[in-house]
Order: sequence, then C-alpha cells, then structure tokens
Amino acid sequence: MLTKRIIPCLDIKDGRTVKGVNFVDLRDAGDPIELANRYTEVGADELVFLDISATEQKRKTLANLVLKVAATLDIPFTVGGGIRSVEDAKILLRNGADKVTINSAAVQRPELINELTNTFGSQCVVVAIDAKKVDESWIVHLVGGKVPTKIELKEWAREAEIRGAGEILFTSMDHDGTKKGFANNALAELTEILNIPIIASGGAGNTQHFVDAFTKGKADAALAASVFHFGEIKLPQLKRILNEENIPTRTIL
Repeated sequence: MLTKRIIPCLDIKDGRTVKGVNFVDLRDAGDPIELANRYTEVGADELVFLDISATEQKRKTLANLVLKVAATLDIPFTVGGGIRSVEDAKILLRNGADKVTINSAAVQRPELINELTNTFGSQCVVVAIDAKKVDESWIVHLVGGKVPTKIELKEWAREAEIRGAGEILFTSMDHDGTKKGFANNALAELTEILNIPIIASGGAGNTQHFVDAFTKGKADAALAASVFHFGEIKLPQLKRILNEENIPTRTIL
C-alpha cells in the first residue's frame, strides 16, 4: 500500500504566512522560512507554498522567497499563486520548486494544463480546485474563493486529469479553517472517478479528521495549515496515530 502524505501549507501574503477562516479574516502565522525549516525537521512529507495575493493583485509569485524556502528543504515542495504561463512556472521550478499548482488560471484557460504537462511532465503539475456546495452541487470558485463559476467539481477535476494534471488539490471552502473535518463525501466521490492522487484540504482540526480523510474520504494526502502552524497538532504524534490505525505514512528517522 502506498504511504499517505501529510502536507503543511504555507499561505503567503506580503511575505508572511497567514491563515483565515473560509478564506477571510487573515491573521499572521509566522515567517515562512522558519516554518519550512521546522516542518522538514519534524517529518512533513511535502510542503505547499501558496502566494494567496499573487492572483488577486495580478503580480508574480515571490520567486526570491521560493528560492530561500526551497534551500531549507529536503522534501518535495509545491508552489502556486499567479502562475498563468509556462514561463511563470519555469521561474518557480528554476528557483527550487518541485511542482507548481494552478487554480483560477487553469479554469479560465484550460489549455494551460496541457502546456505545463507537455513542457515539464504531469508529475510537476498540481491542479488546485476551490469548491463550495451550492444547493446539492459542489461548484468551483476562483480567485481565492471570491468568484463563483457554473462549473461542477467532479466535471472540472475529470477534465484536469484528462488534460494531464498529475494531482488534484481539492479545498472545500465550506470546511476551510473551521476545524470540523474534511469534506469526506466529496473526496470519496472524486476518488471514484479519478486515477490520479487527490490531496484533501480544508477543515483539519484534530488527528481523527486526518484518519477520516484517509479512510472515509480515501484521500492520498491531507493538507492543513493553522493546526500545524500554531502547534495544535504535532506531526510526529499525528503520524504515530495514523500508523496505529493501519494508515501507512513515511517513517521519521
């Protein structure tokens, strides 16, 4: 059985790590370089760095910060925010990112997925999807959850896979920052139709939520931010609990 991955996420705004609830009310969570150092030491399997202001403010992700963060890591490192072209992705990959994640730009121009995978390979391309339940359907939202579309979650995830995405990072906007658990039903539905790894995001509040994401949601990886940044969940303890539940994770030496 493949090991499940635990992925701390650094949401970056103006060079600092921030965290909010339902994508608003952001508060400072520390220096991203210090956090990256800490996570690699305590056994994070990967790290995700999202410049959440890049797309909104129409500016490029902070390549210099990516370079500094990547220099501290010996684990895979994914970067997103403001990537709208092959050239944008190339800058980040050259500065140390192992993968890039795209969101709004891919919905607005789906061919971007093909262009990135044809240039760098599927293993470098993560398509992030922010979705919210509207009536009985999960609807894709853009620009950090501010702009609703008419696109359904499963429909878009399937298209992303067909176009060459290597992974799907699904964030439930209804669960994000609430610490009430992941959107396990939606996750399980995605696993039924996709053949690529799915990263669960939005809602982690305790260790049981991670157990549920892997068992009920059938996710391949689980991503969280504030519970790690503020020390509410310790990574070594989380991995020990997962292993006790027969959910395999990478062993911390």
